[in-house]
Amino acid sequence: MTPVRRVNPDSLARPSGFSHAVLATGTTVHLAGQTALDATGTVVGTGVVEQFEKALSNLLAALAAAGGQPADLVALTVYVVDMDDYRARARDIGAVWRRLVGTDYPAMAGIGVSRLWDVEALVEVQGTAVLETR
Repeated sequence: MTPVRRVNPDSLARPSGFSHAVLATGTTVHLAGQTALDATGTVVGTGVVEQFEKALSNLLAALAAAGGQPADLVALTVYVVDMDDYRARARDIGAVWRRLVGTDYPAMAGIGVSRLWDVEALVEVQGTAVLETR
């Protein structure tokens, strides 16, 4: 198990869907931003929930190829084209997170953007993981 400790001080608002800070020791893996691209390079999914699931799955596939697992995520940035839609679908997005990652959350940020590299992309996730030093 990766030596990761999530820190959520009582002096800050109770986090929902993120951790305020994460301490970790090990090998750092920087994960490139992932959108809902399939293996052919085509954006799949018409809604933000579908695209979030594919983008997160892509990020987790890259993490697995680097020798990591979802619990190793220590930071994640979510870039969103339509923040109102993303927030309105927060419960569904949270259900995707819990199914793919679990109930531990990295330090996270959600950032609204006017568009992403692929015009069809609605969401992009970029992360950092720390793997146990072997």
